[in-house]
Amino acid sequence: MGSHKTDLLSLFPRELESLLLELGQPSYRAGQVFGWLHRRRVRSFEEMTSLPGSLRGKLAEICEINGVNLKKRLVSSIDGTVKYLYGLGDGNMVEGVLMRHRHGNSLCVSSQAGCRMGCRFCASSLGGLARNLTPGEMLGEVYAAAADLHPEKIHSIVMMGVGEPLDNLGNVCRFLELLSHPDGFGMSLRHLSLSTCGLADGIYKLAEKRYPLTLSVSLHAADDQTRDELMPVNRNYNIAALLKACRDYFAATGRRISFEYALIRGVNDAPRHAAQLAALLKGMNCHVNLIPHNKVDEHSLARPHPKTVQAFQQRLEQLGLPATLRREMGADLAAACGQLRRRG
Repeated sequence: MGSHKTDLLSLFPRELESLLLELGQPSYRAGQVFGWLHRRRVRSFEEMTSLPGSLRGKLAEICEINGVNLKKRLVSSIDGTVKYLYGLGDGNMVEGVLMRHRHGNSLCVSSQAGCRMGCRFCASSLGGLARNLTPGEMLGEVYAAAADLHPEKIHSIVMMGVGEPLDNLGNVCRFLELLSHPDGFGMSLRHLSLSTCGLADGIYKLAEKRYPLTLSVSLHAADDQTRDELMPVNRNYNIAALLKACRDYFAATGRRISFEYALIRGVNDAPRHAAQLAALLKGMNCHVNLIPHNKVDEHSLARPHPKTVQAFQQRLEQLGLPATLRREMGADLAAACGQLRRRG
């Protein structure tokens, strides 16, 4: 970051065509460049061997391929989960996770270097927000993981890494459209989940896009007092405002919303909390994903006893609210939900 060069990895084919036309090149060169970047995923202009040498030299002068560098990979001895440390061009680093499921491999992608949302249970906000990631850097996470995983495939993506995706909505939307471009990586957005802490205005803007993705909303409490304490965002968009945005999102897209609920010992895990949650979400076309709190060293919050978790899930189902318990993965790597962070 800080460079005045054009980030080619963040451009659509039509934008590449305009740039190349300005350089006196035929329009078909745009397709060639896009293919090198997003199908062959080269990291240098010299690798674009179908382009004339003079053009490669000119592109190197005015453009850059602003992806990420894979700095480190750690593999869980428990479940084979892989935790990645990605280096950005300005020295910032973010984390990502590759999870292996029976239904395929899922990659957790970061959207910001740090986060300014300040959720008490999450490591991503420690140190605040450094900056937004570019579309090219988010794609770079995917491409670096895909290269590491080869010949296996990435079957789905969850935007649940470092950062709040709706706080970087413009770049995230461009990333989604580049990721799903048929001449590029070509992933259907039906295989993508995007998580938000509850930026209601961003939910409305995302609804306008009509993407066929799954929206996951971090709820974590059924009353404003508790949610205020856990998630500062609730002071700007309280539960009533958030749920209205969620209902409107479903009306606009027809896509069922998943609510994430981190169970924290003595905070939101009692039977009365389950009853409150069931009453709050009654009548909504939704699903609840229960997540026993994962330890963050800087915070004092603790996870409930497994029997408490089981009882909470059973109570929700008795009250007619569909709920599943998220499978814990990568816990021995500090790669589980809420544990990813920006590295300096």
